[in-house]
Amino acid sequence: MQAATAAVDLALPMLHPADAVLRNFFTANRSLGQRDRAFIAETVFSVLRHKRLLEELAAQSNSRKLVCAALIKLQGYSLGQIEPFLNSGDREWALGLRSAVIETLPPAVRLSLPQWLYERLVLETSEKDVAAFGRAMLTTAPLDLRVNSLLAEREQVLRDLRASGFDAAATRFSPVGIRVAGKPAINRHPLFISGAVEVQDEGSQLLGYLVAPRRREMVVDFCAGAGGKALHMGAMMMSQGRLYALDVSERRLRNLAPRLKRSGLSNIHPQMITGERDIKVKRLAGKIDRVLVDAPCSGLGTLRRNPDLKWRQSPQAIDELAAKQRAILDAAAMLLKPGGRLVYATCSVLGQENREVVETFLAAHPGFERLNCREVLAESHIELESGDYLELLPHVHDTDAFFAAVMQRQK
Repeated sequence: MQAATAAVDLALPMLHPADAVLRNFFTANRSLGQRDRAFIAETVFSVLRHKRLLEELAAQSNSRKLVCAALIKLQGYSLGQIEPFLNSGDREWALGLRSAVIETLPPAVRLSLPQWLYERLVLETSEKDVAAFGRAMLTTAPLDLRVNSLLAEREQVLRDLRASGFDAAATRFSPVGIRVAGKPAINRHPLFISGAVEVQDEGSQLLGYLVAPRRREMVVDFCAGAGGKALHMGAMMMSQGRLYALDVSERRLRNLAPRLKRSGLSNIHPQMITGERDIKVKRLAGKIDRVLVDAPCSGLGTLRRNPDLKWRQSPQAIDELAAKQRAILDAAAMLLKPGGRLVYATCSVLGQENREVVETFLAAHPGFERLNCREVLAESHIELESGDYLELLPHVHDTDAFFAAVMQRQK
């Protein structure tokens, strides 16, 4: 428990993503066994997910008390199990904590959402919807894989995974998705090493089917990051045509390199740019068939994986992101040929980053029209109840929360 407290101590300042903090902590404490590491990781993520609730229950915010509160109220530990960890004056405090009734607390506290975020979501949806969303975001995300269709077929991969002892099933929506129970070390499996599968949330996979790139086309992944969506689209193109994976981060593009090597793809061309007005972007103006803008965003749709993000964002940060999103979308639109397709996506649930950005763009660009996402997905034989926009939610679709809009430049 001391090690878990030390790790929580490092994570709580929110200076770095929680997974990076844990990675560094385990590197500095190599003597920890696998069971200890699992307990520490579970405790750190539990504290970050439920931070507001735990602070209310513990009536303070020091790491040791938050760890105690998490163990007693969330992880089912008895007082006897944590007694060696308590100070001499803590027993009465712990008894009071055990008898505290969570249901009497305000909803934003129960859901461990920042007050500004809870209030904004209620304004945009309803208290009932926010409660369902908030509860889902307090759970652990599943492990989803994407089958590299250039190298393998899903049915064979499923058979191979099951033969290896994995509890694996086809995903509900993505034709190339597989969901694996638990948290197995997939990166050591021959299917991963050979490039036959990649880790990618099912919701993220669906974005590729909105872009729907074809062989021999020119495609741009405008904010490629580590390249998961670019790899998917490259495989959909059967490694033909040309796909530019653009990003402002050299580190993220470096992370793409080993994945690209494993994938067997030869049509992806990573390029670092300085921003949306980079000369490399301008040279592509009017030449591109399809553009994906998976825009930099708050990441509030990924709280199951990144619970610290809700404590690192603010209304001011959302304002800045929305301005950046509008600028990127404007620049990306200039790349398209007449008749070209533009897909705008975020892993946010806020209208300011989603619908408002798209509607502002369409009002300023009468040469673009919006396509219906449900109809676009149906062209790939994906049946998903959706309207003009794709809006995936964890409590409805059991994916990360994603927003997407499909637009087409008129001929």
